[in-house]
Amino acid sequence: MTETTLYLRTIKKELAAWERKMTKSPSFINRTSKTVQRKIQSIVPAKVQNLITGAIKVMIETVISGSSMLTKTESVQQPSLAESDYLLTKLYPTYHKIAVAQGVGFGLGGFLINLADIPALLTIKTKFLFDCCKLYGFDIDDPNERAFMLYVFQLAYCCDERRLEIFPIIKNWDSYVENTTVDWEKLQLEYRDYLDIAKLLQLLPMVGAVAGGAANHSLMSKLKATAMNCYRLRVLRD
Repeated sequence: MTETTLYLRTIKKELAAWERKMTKSPSFINRTSKTVQRKIQSIVPAKVQNLITGAIKVMIETVISGSSMLTKTESVQQPSLAESDYLLTKLYPTYHKIAVAQGVGFGLGGFLINLADIPALLTIKTKFLFDCCKLYGFDIDDPNERAFMLYVFQLAYCCDERRLEIFPIIKNWDSYVENTTVDWEKLQLEYRDYLDIAKLLQLLPMVGAVAGGAANHSLMSKLKATAMNCYRLRVLRD
């Protein structure tokens, strides 16, 4: 068995396990967490909620416009899956370190300084998604690829019910791409809900720096795992 064949078999096993996770029905705890989330959201300052919504709108507009100024990473021409995985794994720590340091730094500041972490972190995530697209050999200038990025973003930060709707689109992108549109309002609401707990803790005195660093670590890790597996699916289907 060649090294390439062994690698592909390993990746396929990992993807099968991830797919089972993505298609798993919400547990009772998952179903009730949405109610708890709404209660938490009711105590999050309106300024925080509005800033998150505004930052997401800017991110969406940036992705749609397809600004190649977001990243300086060189495009990879028809890379192998192993090469793409390696390059992404090598690149990711840079984004992770910046995000965690940013969360800690903003967490040490006051309320207004903490708020600045929200759009700054979204900028990091957007750049990371553009790099993922390029490293796996897809064209960031293609509007369909930019739409795919937004679906990847949604899958990373959505509730379980929404996950069951989005994953089939990701898995069968070629079949959906011509007839699907991203629900921008849902994307904004889902991400805002996802952030509420983390960002509420980050606003608290004394624990803000720790909470900010931990939150950004978790958010970036989730995006990295989701993006890598989504693009692996695309490559293997092709």
